[in-house]
Amino acid sequence: MSPDSPPARFAPPARLPLAVYVLGGAVFALGTSEFMLSGLLPEVADDLDVSIPTAGLLISAFAIGMVVGAPVLAAATQRLPRRVTLVWLLAVFAVGHVVGALAPNYALLFACRVVSALACAGFWAVGAAVAISLVPQGARARAMAVMIGGLSVANITGVPGGAVLGQSLGWRSAFWAVALLSAVGLVGVLLFVPHTARAEASGGPRLRDELRIYRDRLVWLAVVTTVLFAGGTFCFFSYLAPLLTDESGLSESWVPVALVLYGVGALGGTVLGGRLADRHMFGTLYAGLGTAAGVLALVGLLVSVPAAVVTLAGVLGFASFLCAPGLNARIFNLAGAVAPTLAGATATSAFNTGNTIGPWAGGLVIDGGLGYAWTAWVGAILVLGALGCAWLQSRASRGSRLVARHELASDVSVKF
Repeated sequence: MSPDSPPARFAPPARLPLAVYVLGGAVFALGTSEFMLSGLLPEVADDLDVSIPTAGLLISAFAIGMVVGAPVLAAATQRLPRRVTLVWLLAVFAVGHVVGALAPNYALLFACRVVSALACAGFWAVGAAVAISLVPQGARARAMAVMIGGLSVANITGVPGGAVLGQSLGWRSAFWAVALLSAVGLVGVLLFVPHTARAEASGGPRLRDELRIYRDRLVWLAVVTTVLFAGGTFCFFSYLAPLLTDESGLSESWVPVALVLYGVGALGGTVLGGRLADRHMFGTLYAGLGTAAGVLALVGLLVSVPAAVVTLAGVLGFASFLCAPGLNARIFNLAGAVAPTLAGATATSAFNTGNTIGPWAGGLVIDGGLGYAWTAWVGAILVLGALGCAWLQSRASRGSRLVARHELASDVSVKF
């Protein structure tokens, strides 16, 4: 058997606990912050007197904080009760946005993005581990889909809302809004996420034992797949606002429209991907990655056709988030039983390594004078690389005895 084997064909889907949905709601605030600058780069650049590519590094700063923060905070908080950890991380995240809203210069705003990202990364890693621990193996992708659904809803309402706030009340108002959303999420975690003991106290593996997952080539192949996918989509998405206004000739009022379409597509992709990936992991990945690469190439070809670019933004959201639950669940299937703490951290770091590389690569092609359209071309190349890695994973997993051992081990629930 493989870790991607479907559950019993006629078994009804397991009901997800309320706590999983509460965690997804908290992720809404995190996702709004992570993505909102994609619609605010011109305003931030003008106010702080920096170039748009330099402002785009604020997106990379957040991603860098996520990359570092996920494993570090997952390890550092292993001895703490999980709910206490989630509450403190949300509190730090909220304070980081209050300071960011008051930041008088680019340097302080950059630092606030990194600190907020560290808290966000810790919440993602610990929250994902809690969500996975509350559901059976056959519902892991659906549980992750609920968490990722917070990002999808953020793209539908939070990110476009941030763009509207930024255009009407200034970009700082978006930071105040995220601080408020974070406070609401903190209350939700306090009320509905159950008390949980620290991992070691509940019989979970110790951190040094969890590090063994990094000897597994399948884990690394899953990580590289995720990095290339996230890098390709973020290379384009980070510069969507200036692409629409400078290359496609649309007014700023069209930026929230494109972001809403992206978010609607993302929500649809998340729901469908969460249901399909538990049963057809690699088929779902092939469909999502292949479509995303094709859409990015079409954007590069049709960048001067405004209606096409806006429409394709919605299709890209669907294709990208069709992959996301499966990419998360794949890492948990391979590593979750052996490393319940580091599995979530590894998935989070993989996505955000790509989120760091993407804006950086996009900034390089823009600074090189190739124009915003080339962010789509570079993105397509990176996503094609992810598609190739998914194919390699499928081939490697078929004959791997190690994967079979992961499957047997993952039947044991890990409680926190």
